[in-house]
Amino acid sequence: MDSGGSGKNLSGGSDPCWYIDSAYASSLKVSLRLPTRQFLEAEVKMPSGNVDQPVIEDNRDGTVSIKYEPREEGVHELYVKYNGEHVQGSPYKFHVDSIPSGYVTAYGPGLISGVSGEPSLFTISTKGAGSGGLSLAVEGPSKAEITCHDNKDGTVAVSFLPTAPGEYKVSVRFGDKHIKGSPFLAKVTGEGRKRNQISVGSCSEVTLPGKISDNDIRSLNASIQAPSGLEEPCFLKRLPSGNIGISFTPREAGQHVVSVKKMGVHIQNSPFTITVQEQEVGDAKKVKVSGSALKEGKTQGENTFSVDTRNAGYGGLSLSIEGPSKAEIQCADSKDGVLSISYKPTEPGYYIVNLKFADHHVEGSPFTVKVSGEGSNRQREKIQRQRDPAPLTEVGTNCKLTFKMPGITSFDLAATVTSPGGVSEDAEIQEVEDGLYSVHFVPKELGVHTVSVKYREIHIPGSPFQFTVGPLRDSGAHLVKAGGAGLERGEAGRFNEFNVWTREAGAGQLAISLEGPSKAEIDFKDRKDGSCDVSYKVDEPGEYRVGLKFNEQHIPDSPFKVYISPAVGDAHLLEVAQFPDSAQVDKPTQFYIRLNGAKGQLNGTVVSPSGKTDDCFIQNIDGDQYSIRFMPRENGVHNINVKFNGVHIPASPLRIKVGKDDADPAAVHAHGAGLGSVKTGAKTDLIIDTCNAGAGILAVTMDGPSRVAMDCTEVEEGYKVRYTPLAPGFYYMSIKYNGHHIVGSPFKIEASGENLAEIGAQETSSVTVETVNKVAKAGQKQGPVLPHFKSDATKVTSKGMGLKKAYLNKHNQFTVHAGDAGNNILYVGIYGPKGPCDEVQLKHKGKNNYECWYVVRDRGEYIVIVKWGDDHIPGSPYKVEV
Repeated sequence: MDSGGSGKNLSGGSDPCWYIDSAYASSLKVSLRLPTRQFLEAEVKMPSGNVDQPVIEDNRDGTVSIKYEPREEGVHELYVKYNGEHVQGSPYKFHVDSIPSGYVTAYGPGLISGVSGEPSLFTISTKGAGSGGLSLAVEGPSKAEITCHDNKDGTVAVSFLPTAPGEYKVSVRFGDKHIKGSPFLAKVTGEGRKRNQISVGSCSEVTLPGKISDNDIRSLNASIQAPSGLEEPCFLKRLPSGNIGISFTPREAGQHVVSVKKMGVHIQNSPFTITVQEQEVGDAKKVKVSGSALKEGKTQGENTFSVDTRNAGYGGLSLSIEGPSKAEIQCADSKDGVLSISYKPTEPGYYIVNLKFADHHVEGSPFTVKVSGEGSNRQREKIQRQRDPAPLTEVGTNCKLTFKMPGITSFDLAATVTSPGGVSEDAEIQEVEDGLYSVHFVPKELGVHTVSVKYREIHIPGSPFQFTVGPLRDSGAHLVKAGGAGLERGEAGRFNEFNVWTREAGAGQLAISLEGPSKAEIDFKDRKDGSCDVSYKVDEPGEYRVGLKFNEQHIPDSPFKVYISPAVGDAHLLEVAQFPDSAQVDKPTQFYIRLNGAKGQLNGTVVSPSGKTDDCFIQNIDGDQYSIRFMPRENGVHNINVKFNGVHIPASPLRIKVGKDDADPAAVHAHGAGLGSVKTGAKTDLIIDTCNAGAGILAVTMDGPSRVAMDCTEVEEGYKVRYTPLAPGFYYMSIKYNGHHIVGSPFKIEASGENLAEIGAQETSSVTVETVNKVAKAGQKQGPVLPHFKSDATKVTSKGMGLKKAYLNKHNQFTVHAGDAGNNILYVGIYGPKGPCDEVQLKHKGKNNYECWYVVRDRGEYIVIVKWGDDHIPGSPYKVEV
């Protein structure tokens, strides 16, 4: 018997389509449409925890029915797997009631899952429930507008629109009592949503007393304490008058205390007080918003609304728009406190506009905007793969990190490994197969190691890598890395490749999506060591977005914007000759291109580290050979784009190091309380140690539920970053040095405490500084830290002739068995009449069993010392006659 139906296609593409005919029923029937007849399995988990098998019937028309007769009351879970993987939406929850129960029941996909910005639907059945009032509530990360429609058959169709991803609590009450299963937990994802954000500064500025030089600004640290005790960093800036001022957002009226310190010591006149008037406090309620573009909009055109902050005091305005496309945002400031803001979406659908002033939503925010019009006909393809945890590595085992880089010479590759204690050693690189390389090293201590891989002295995409020896300390999407040519550019009609490293992130599901002018074919090769090789092929040139998600969360820097050029044609014939290893600022540098019979137009541009593009000078030398010359104007890594008939040649973009660019992201480390658990409203510090890392650009970005006041000051060992989170939740701090993430970045930071700003969409705050060269003081360089060993030398046994008698110029052997003695290091030393003996060899045979042999050249009495850690084993030292 069915109690009313709800049908919803829960998948796209060639996945199985499936819908539940009855969610609250005495018999359950599910239909699945399969693209091909392949292996399908289903099981039902009952409320008691027991597992039951439903009946699967082939309908012989491309669909399959799953039937189940329930034997228990309560919430059941239906698991449906196709080719060994869950179909989308599985496991599907359904509730079983005794019929007729007179209960009000609710069913439908909106009670389980949804997508932000799209209506979530479910049905309430009140058949036979008698009289009583029905009430609904939806609580979650955002407000959700609820609409109801009475179907006049004893059921009510309900729709709610979540405007941010997260968990929503859907409460359904009848006669003031929760119905069975209420409150329901619906998981709303942000799948496929694009976001854009701008911030317009409008802070209160106060002039500091006394004279302060430009040099002093760099080493000063300012903070402001409000009457309530809330203290947060504020910014020092040069005002138009030439004086130094501080910039801050007033959150309350009254007397504030400003402290300005240099290296932790108050400067002259600090601390000083300022009084904030009531009308200066930023008040989001007093911001006036007007314009129909916050209710509805059109694609491919500007949708404009105005924001009036004249009576709202001082505060920063931040705007984010999230929806089916990344809407371009323009902001015109008339300088009188009225802003004209426009956005240009390219796809129709629902958009969510978050508008905040002084860290609080203005009235009506977040706004839900219905955008209509023509889309850009973008195609989307997605694959999902389960990633198993990588095998655990231990001290003394062979560790391996694999990457694919086709079309290079392995001669130009180099790798180093830095241990947690700061000891750097060269690592061996092996070519596994054509274009596939692996870095090998044997760690001597537990903890996070830094693996740097460089090609022609420039870090390859993804490097420096984090490599944990021993158990992982953290897991999640923020620890996944991706890099390779296929994330930078590509070519239509052929496979473009890139690497994904999930080793540090633990087990989970990796989802790879491609969106652009044409459908993509995606291929995936698992290398079984925590890394994989992804390749994709598209038929049309144009701009594509490659999205990489791990357990439904974007990995750092995802989605990647990739320009796919038309098929290469003759460009693959061109080769580069005499390309220099390095170049100098303001000195012309050149290399040669051979066309090898290709016909067409050659052009070249050079892109500097700061992003400036300049044309290269191209000259024909003779027939098929051309010279390309350029003049670098700044230090750092330059990219040279060489195109033939508008298409990149195979080696392009060519990378070259200009000047002495010794900035090394692998040598930068971060530590301090600000990377752990933090409290809202409390300023928190962390130190970014740039000693021996060279001078470079340090960029710190923080994404989280609120904007953070953040500043950066120079300290002896590097730079101190200070920030104050205003809302509880998870923040992700990215620390980049010369454009590369340092090891451990982005760091996951949890803030707890009360909410001092309203949570909206993810907010971004950043600070960038040009660093100066720092060198660690002698004696301060941290040496290796030995692991804390637990062992017992008395449980070590040894045997062999080599412990009693030895022969000249022969291999004298003995064995050491320490399987029951815990973990430690085995030390063997042999001393004779003329000092240490010539050769001693130790070989670990596994499970702390060792084989040892030594060679002696002189007759006489020798002492053999065998220690397990700091302690002699039983019988050591041994006396040996030769």
